Amino acid sequence: MKKNTNSKIITGALAVSLAAIMWGIDGVILTPNLLNTDGFPLDATFVVFVLHCIPFIIMNAFWYKYYKMLKQFSVSDYIYIISIALFGGMLGTFCIVKALFLIDFQNLTIIALLQKLQPVFAIVLSVILLKEKISKNYFIFASLAIVAGYIMTFGFNAPTAVSKNVISASLLALLAAFSFGASTVLSKKMLNKYPPMSITFFRYGFTTVMALLVVVITGVYTQFSITPLKTWIIFLIIAFTTGSGAILLYYYGLKNISASLSTICELLFPISAAILDYFINDNTMTIVQWIAAAVMIFAIIALSKGAVSDNKMRENPKFVARKS
Repeated sequence: MKKNTNSKIITGALAVSLAAIMWGIDGVILTPNLLNTDGFPLDATFVVFVLHCIPFIIMNAFWYKYYKMLKQFSVSDYIYIISIALFGGMLGTFCIVKALFLIDFQNLTIIALLQKLQPVFAIVLSVILLKEKISKNYFIFASLAIVAGYIMTFGFNAPTAVSKNVISASLLALLAAFSFGASTVLSKKMLNKYPPMSITFFRYGFTTVMALLVVVITGVYTQFSITPLKTWIIFLIIAFTTGSGAILLYYYGLKNISASLSTICELLFPISAAILDYFINDNTMTIVQWIAAAVMIFAIIALSKGAVSDNKMRENPKFVARKS
């Protein structure tokens, strides 16, 4: 039994790690090439819609059986799954894509690292939604992570010393961190009751509907006419790999490991993005920024391991995945 448990933990950690690396590849190599016929980035809302619509159409060919689960969902299940789509799909994806477009992909490492502040928000939400107790260590490490994130972004200067786009992108990255943190907590709740594939299916389905409404209301659907074939190919690549493929891997892993271990594995996202950003775009950070980034990562790991009692998280059925 213990051997099977350890095997599941290792497999789950590897799945989340691989998903994180795939997101790093997406941010540096794929998303920067989502351009219109004039060579400018597409509208972020349109990108969110297409990135969810294409995989959802493909999923329908294989996972249509999950529609019957809609009859089984309770009111709270609907609230959770719609919230997962809203935060993890619609809002989180929009914020990170918009942030990357704003900085013209020149500070990818900083944006990727800021996004990983999500445990700061996820732990607070787990206290509110899942009734976990928070320890005094949370405030110490959360404050340390936020200060380090500030220094990493702005150095020792006031925000006014940097461009408005960098400030806007940084704020969007923080909003993405909150959104993905909320989605992680809500997903963990749903994964206790339903298989990863079904959560992936409904997350993409509800996000597609939300994004479609925004695209139609705002008139962004005109972007279809200025999207070249090359960009559509990239959309398809993302759909099969770093998009739905990575999300499915992530949910599979999250089902079998603790939230704290998942957070540590997810740090491979900014690490892989930083490495690729250096070798592909020749972008790097200053010594001060690297030191601040290291402090922030240390604070995030400490936060994830110690801010909420680890034993309680493992013993609490709200955090422990249902055995299949």
